[in-house]
Amino acid sequence: MPYVIGVDFGTDSVRAVLVNAETGDELASGVHEYVRWKTGAYCDPARSQFRQHPLDYLEGLEQSVRSALRAVSPDVIADIRGISVDTTGSTPGPVDENGTPLALLPPFADNPNGMFILWKDHTANQEAEEINQLAHRWNTDFTKYVGGIYSSEWFWSKILRTLRVDESIRPAAFSWIEHCDWISAVLTGNTNPLTLKRSRTAAGHKALWHAEFDGLPSEEFLTTLDPLLAGLRDRLFRHTYTSDEPMGTISAEWAEKLGVPTTVVIGVGGFDAHMGAVGANIESYALVKVIGTSTCDMLMAPSEDVGHLLIRGICGQVDGSIVPGMLGMEAGQSAFGDLYAWFTRLILEPVAGVLTQQGQASLIPSLQTALLPYLAEQASQLPVSETDIVSLDWLNGRRTPDANHTLKGAISGLNLGSSAAHVFKSLVEATAYGARRIAERFVEEGVPIQQVIAIGGVARKSAFVMQTLADVMNVPIKVAESDQCCARGAAVCAAVAAGIYPTFAEAQKAMASAFDAVYTPRPERASEYDVLYERYLSLGGFIEKKMPPTP
Repeated sequence: MPYVIGVDFGTDSVRAVLVNAETGDELASGVHEYVRWKTGAYCDPARSQFRQHPLDYLEGLEQSVRSALRAVSPDVIADIRGISVDTTGSTPGPVDENGTPLALLPPFADNPNGMFILWKDHTANQEAEEINQLAHRWNTDFTKYVGGIYSSEWFWSKILRTLRVDESIRPAAFSWIEHCDWISAVLTGNTNPLTLKRSRTAAGHKALWHAEFDGLPSEEFLTTLDPLLAGLRDRLFRHTYTSDEPMGTISAEWAEKLGVPTTVVIGVGGFDAHMGAVGANIESYALVKVIGTSTCDMLMAPSEDVGHLLIRGICGQVDGSIVPGMLGMEAGQSAFGDLYAWFTRLILEPVAGVLTQQGQASLIPSLQTALLPYLAEQASQLPVSETDIVSLDWLNGRRTPDANHTLKGAISGLNLGSSAAHVFKSLVEATAYGARRIAERFVEEGVPIQQVIAIGGVARKSAFVMQTLADVMNVPIKVAESDQCCARGAAVCAAVAAGIYPTFAEAQKAMASAFDAVYTPRPERASEYDVLYERYLSLGGFIEKKMPPTP
């Protein structure tokens, strides 16, 4: 039996899944939480600064895979054929000539600017705006394949911001590399930034790469944007690779660290949501919603059907970014589960303070565990009416449609009878309204959606959220059975990269997740939500026009 490993680097932890490539059975898994990230090190949420130390990634890779393999026999380990990795993105970091992240060098060990800049870091809002302004007046609009709007969450914004604010990084950063490219390269032993294979997914969706541009934006464009970018284009990449291709063979060092054969093939890396869609058995015109702290919405279609379109306000349309030979389209929301987590913190923090003062701090962990399910249960019992509270889900800005990370959230319609359950219900509805707006944008732009699939922690754990989502979107939503769809998708990619299957379709047929739940819209709720959705759109329009943007 051939076996493969999928490794999924999330925001808070890394998980490894060992899958039988012939039967699709998941034999074992291992999870490791990032030690430094867990303490809040190198982050400043008030400034939207979120950085991750490369040591968290290296330690997590080794520990998660080792943990998974402890559950299986040596015979199984001997038959492991491939490993592929997915990560968050855009999560780039500066590297030296050898491809070593600067934070692994003593002078930068505690410098956040020498670390990987996490997807949700929004410190580069100004840089994103400058990129947009220049691109829209340039003879070639380099943003046309990313929805016409470049985001502060993406590659070039973060690079430029870092070079501007930290002079020590400028001479040391020979190149920059996405997390998914670096960790895959580490496994092969070749981290040379000039020769390692770069992910088509990361390059096309986040770095403005396109074959029409002969790769990345021109040197003239970049130096006009800022002379600090001079020469960097030549130290990055021109060619990109899809996730069915091998990155290389595992190095002897990492074969020993992980305890796997030295013949294991390492696949080209990719992003978690894109590989998660593969793990959820994405098909043409299926919208796969990866629902967790934020959301990523994956949609794919034959290039001959939609390749002529330029879809406004999304996070890119890239040939082969999900499945080779198909146009991959990405959208998403900057906060989904994070919105619920914020509200629980709002309630719990003063309560925890009081309990601590009264010597009852031991009660805090149980409250933290119980509060969100309790709010969901209470909210599920509330009626829906056209006069309900309406909230806006932009507490972490708006990713799509039409990225703008300077926007903020809002809650409207409160009165003295409003309870925590009422407010929580409105926040859940707000995330559903945001999801509906994304789906509508695709349809408005000429891309039909024939089915909706949900994966991720929220999809698996909260029936209230998923039923609300189905009611608001007014479509059935299938939920993937696997708790580890992203890692499973990485395993599918590994099976193709290792030559076990010739195509993604054949690998998915054997290995992709089944579905174990379907949420069907309730007609009476759907009609009421049509009215509330219009109020949501009006509230968003007011906030966007009247409230001053924040840097």
